[in-house]
Amino acid sequence: MTELTMRVLCASASLFCSQCFLKLFWRWLNISKDMVVNEGIRASQVRLIGQNGEQMGIKSKSEALGLAQNVNLDLVMVAPGAKPPVCRIMDYGKFRFEQQKKEREARKNQKVISLKEIRLSPSIEDHDFNTKMRNARKFLEKGDKVKASVRFRGRAITHSNLGRDVLEKLAEECADISTIEARPKMEGRSMFLVLAPKAEKQQ
Repeated sequence: MTELTMRVLCASASLFCSQCFLKLFWRWLNISKDMVVNEGIRASQVRLIGQNGEQMGIKSKSEALGLAQNVNLDLVMVAPGAKPPVCRIMDYGKFRFEQQKKEREARKNQKVISLKEIRLSPSIEDHDFNTKMRNARKFLEKGDKVKASVRFRGRAITHSNLGRDVLEKLAEECADISTIEARPKMEGRSMFLVLAPKAEKQQ
């Protein structure tokens, strides 16, 4: 065997070892503490499931660990409440990575609903009411909830029915795209109601 051939073989072996190390290191970084893995398993016996889902029967912990290590995978406890506990041979780092990826996608696709506030007055003019109503409809069409409030100043609180009429008129004008989540009610010197977008409008 020539010196050049030896160098090539040594370089290939070194690269292979480096790749194996990186793979194991990556798996170690991704192993979470929320599940019992490998040496953390305390049970003396486990019911073992292979990496392809095959039932491998009851094994001692050391035997199950050995089988996992032989294929460079992890021994993961998937049913700690069973007797004996159920463990599976898997690449736990890869499993956690895929789980975290799915969680990130779910959060990205999750609709965040905001609560927008519209302030009215018991004696609001039609022009101002229509402006507030258009704003409320805009928020509802975007999938947000709307809290409409009427503030009573001074003796105006003795005529709270006027504020209720304004709020009910707003709810009526938005009835085609919303439902009433909280009906008009007093809170201190204010009365408010909450409108939520209809389900089909949120989709």
